[in-house]
Amino acid sequence: MAGIGFELRRLIQRDSLLSLLRAYGFAGVISSGPWVLSIIGMLAIGFMSVGVVVPDALVMQFQVTVTYLIAASLILTGFFQLAFTRFVADRLFEHRRDVILSNYHGVLWVVAGLSGTLGIAVAVLLFPEQSIAYRMLALAGFVLLSLIWIATVFLSGMKQYMTIVWLYLLGYGATVGFAVVLRPWGLEGLLAGFVAGQVLLFAGMQAMIVREFPSPRFVSFECFGEQLRYPTLAWIGLLFNLGVWIDKFIFWAWPPTSESVIGPLRASIIYDLPVFLAYLSIIPGMAVFLVRIETDFVEHYDGFYGAVRGGGSLQTIERHRNGMVTTVRTGLFEMIKIQAIAVLLLFVAGERLLAWLGISDLYLPLLYVQVIAAGLQVLFLSVLTVFFYLDKRRVVLGLCVLFVVANAGLTSLSLQLGPQAFGYGFALSLLLCVTVGFVALARSFARLEYSTFMLQ
Repeated sequence: MAGIGFELRRLIQRDSLLSLLRAYGFAGVISSGPWVLSIIGMLAIGFMSVGVVVPDALVMQFQVTVTYLIAASLILTGFFQLAFTRFVADRLFEHRRDVILSNYHGVLWVVAGLSGTLGIAVAVLLFPEQSIAYRMLALAGFVLLSLIWIATVFLSGMKQYMTIVWLYLLGYGATVGFAVVLRPWGLEGLLAGFVAGQVLLFAGMQAMIVREFPSPRFVSFECFGEQLRYPTLAWIGLLFNLGVWIDKFIFWAWPPTSESVIGPLRASIIYDLPVFLAYLSIIPGMAVFLVRIETDFVEHYDGFYGAVRGGGSLQTIERHRNGMVTTVRTGLFEMIKIQAIAVLLLFVAGERLLAWLGISDLYLPLLYVQVIAAGLQVLFLSVLTVFFYLDKRRVVLGLCVLFVVANAGLTSLSLQLGPQAFGYGFALSLLLCVTVGFVALARSFARLEYSTFMLQ
């Protein structure tokens, strides 16, 4: 996210409490705004449709369908996201902006083909009892979401953060509006509203990208040859998204903790609601990390590698290396403090929050565990981000493999141990990954000068 720091520095340098609050608020919006808006949009559709869409089970079928579409599309496109972002970054470094749009279209064609083929096979084989309209709309939603994730990552790489937030606000505002208008047509109406909103969101992103990167060619597949140089990035994207969702899949597939909703799709009310509430607690931590990384860390990072490339003195190189270490330590410590405060607040207000939402207080223990796990996930993301800056792709790949294996194994073990262990698999797997990541990060900084010069 290098680049957004200019705006954050401008706000912080005003040296006032209001400017500091604006900086952290700005960071919170750009780091968490899109997914918060999407979650709020889906909840709004559900609340507005209860009592209108009859029976009420159709609303749950809609939300579960969209959840599966989001999970599957994120995992599928994870294989392309980071590798294509690296391709774009390399072309910008070479001042070859004219090839970016055509290769972006090439990625869209491949993703659309893969998601469309997979979606058709699933719709035909696994949903024979559902209506043609439901299957066609679910297929369209799957393809659109896959394209939107590619466009979102592309715009993020181009530092168009506020553009993304405004487009998501427009897109999911329209999604809610379309769904409310079409809700008299039941499940198919809600899905049609969702698809219509996603069409508008993708169209806005596409217009921004086409305007920003004019190209003489419409489509090119050069990036797929380039991606073969960075296979670790492709696997990192796939494995990280799989690691985030695999514990949910396990709870959905385990009959004692889930129920059938529509076709082969299952949901776990026991697990899903606490997870959703817990993820809302990570917004402050995300904001803190973004502010720290995009202000102090990037300044020392640029200074370190600028001194290496420009023949700076050893004292200058060491000063900037020490500055990076100090900034990362300070940022992680501040994140831990902020997340600890968020955990304590939810511990205090958790029972009232559940009562306000009409949820049994039996969910409280799982909510507490998931809040801690969500905070650990922010720390894990932070460690991975620093390793990406240092270009330690193999380390990141190893951490993602560990995340998938640990989350799957510990979550499965927690199911065998019973309800009192639910949620601990996800939390302990993240604690393990964060601990290993901290150790690897300390070693990387200790050998930074050596590894940097030996790569030349």
